[in-house]
Amino acid sequence: MFKKVLSKKNKKGFTLIELLIVIAIIAIIAAVVFVALDPLTRFRDSRDAARWSDVSAVIDAVKVDQVDNGGSYLSSVGSMTAGEWYMIVDGASMTGGCADNNTGCDQDVSGVGNCVDMSGLVTEGYLGDVPVSPAGSITWDSGAANGDEGTGYVIKKDASGIVHVQACESENTDEIAISR
Repeated sequence: MFKKVLSKKNKKGFTLIELLIVIAIIAIIAAVVFVALDPLTRFRDSRDAARWSDVSAVIDAVKVDQVDNGGSYLSSVGSMTAGEWYMIVDGASMTGGCADNNTGCDQDVSGVGNCVDMSGLVTEGYLGDVPVSPAGSITWDSGAANGDEGTGYVIKKDASGIVHVQACESENTDEIAISR
């Protein structure tokens, strides 16, 4: 009988209380790490990085096309009125023209009909696709049955030939814009 009592006391293992304490400590550490990493901010930064990349790709394509064509812009860019903002669109997504009441964009498009078709840069090989903002297309109502969609990016050409490309929205950055 005495041996049975001793053998029960010599068994090794964790009690339920010890296991619960370890699990609670691991949960607290996991919560602290999760808050410290702040995944929402990381996702916002990621979408802003994609916007920076898209803006850079568009302005690079416009400028390389200009150099390759002896200083002449793509016809749709060349026909833009100097100093006015235009919504960048892919020609396939335009059904009824453009509108200036694009509430989804930080930068107001200057006037009704101010959109510029950048699909020529795709067909000429300067862009793989006309980029679309990570937030999705900017939709406005121009009277077409389904409305119209822009890419979430706008462009302006100055009289001096400087081209400005800007993202319609940003999340953790004040403004996403490049000028060349």
